[in-house]
Amino acid sequence: MTSIRTSYRAGLVRAAVWASAAALVGCASPTSRFYTLSGANAGSDGVVPAAAAQRPTTAPALLFEVPPVDTPAQVSRNQLVVQAGDARVDVLEQERWASAPADEIRRALSGDLAARLGSFDVYGAPYPAGVPVYRITVNVRRFESWPGSRAVLDAVWSVRAVRTQAVLTCRTVASEPVEAGYPALVDGHRRAVAQMADDIAAAVRVLAARPGAAGAGATASGCASGSQSAVSSSN
Repeated sequence: MTSIRTSYRAGLVRAAVWASAAALVGCASPTSRFYTLSGANAGSDGVVPAAAAQRPTTAPALLFEVPPVDTPAQVSRNQLVVQAGDARVDVLEQERWASAPADEIRRALSGDLAARLGSFDVYGAPYPAGVPVYRITVNVRRFESWPGSRAVLDAVWSVRAVRTQAVLTCRTVASEPVEAGYPALVDGHRRAVAQMADDIAAAVRVLAARPGAAGAGATASGCASGSQSAVSSSN
């Protein structure tokens, strides 16, 4: 009789343990996935420029700096914010950026420009007085994610030659088609940032080619389409 009771109690204990384990599994938080825009250093067509394969072995002819990027308030969070319509967005708790979108854009742009210009970003670091430095300021107006459709980047940016009044102010609008899935959506944003890097690198070269330019005279030309409100679209 004792052995029957013991076996019965053991069975109850095992059942309780299994029930507790099942409850813990059922209550476990879903796994979050993290995405980044860094590390591509490719052009808008996905091809790494020749300059990227030939890192400078001597001091670069110019330097650049990319201060923090401005992004719209509605996407300034770690969760991916996707468009569910023209007037509705969804915030995805399990699909997240590795860092804030503004940081992701700045880091990706900095790496892309380093590859295109054969230089490096000196923001926040001292640099030699005799080397020309170009400050790139970026204000992202739209950063839209349309799953299975497109990734949109609309940004106004400027390139200013430090220590002078020479400046170019331009605009990049990139709309990259994407397939289904969030990795494809992130890759679309990566290509859009690469398109902006192409435009900015071209503007830096324009300013570098005419170091005597100053003020408004340096503002009207040098954008992707040759006008102050230039639109460079990768539709």
